[in-house]
Amino acid sequence: MTPQDRIWLITLLGIALVALVFIYVIARSGGVPAAAGEVQTRAYAIRRWWFIALLVLGVGVTWATLRPFPVADQRQLLPGAQIVDVVAHQWFWELSRTQVNAGQPVEFRVTSADVNHGFAIYGPDDRIVVQTQAMPAFTNRLVHTFRRPGFYRVLCLEYCGLAHHGMANQFEVVATTGAKP
Repeated sequence: MTPQDRIWLITLLGIALVALVFIYVIARSGGVPAAAGEVQTRAYAIRRWWFIALLVLGVGVTWATLRPFPVADQRQLLPGAQIVDVVAHQWFWELSRTQVNAGQPVEFRVTSADVNHGFAIYGPDDRIVVQTQAMPAFTNRLVHTFRRPGFYRVLCLEYCGLAHHGMANQFEVVATTGAKP
């Protein structure tokens, strides 16, 4: 199950829980009216518990989704990473190397020589793997570990001029003895 699928499932369960609580409150509201003070006290108690439950749920969802945070620390060097310097030009990608090893982290240092570009890597199955921005005078670091060998395409995701549609390159991920399929 992918992280997006897990997050989707957690979201659906949260929505279902909220819906069940609403149904419970609606069902309980049809009873015999109690004294005004008792109703006020129960309402405050329900609000307190709901606030605590939503706070715990919010902290839990935040922790679960940010714990495997995909963006590497931009100030720290990654030991043992394969480094690929990427420069975007109108209308081509310049890659410092066209072959990397599977199962080892690859650090893409992405910048642009002219205008903003969207740096996207597509896998052998033509599904997007990772992406970042290529901006003039700034270098974005993108770290990814490729698990599957094959040819990966680099395409531009941001319209950058007349020949944007042809802005493509590729590199190969080769199998190593420690790579997982």
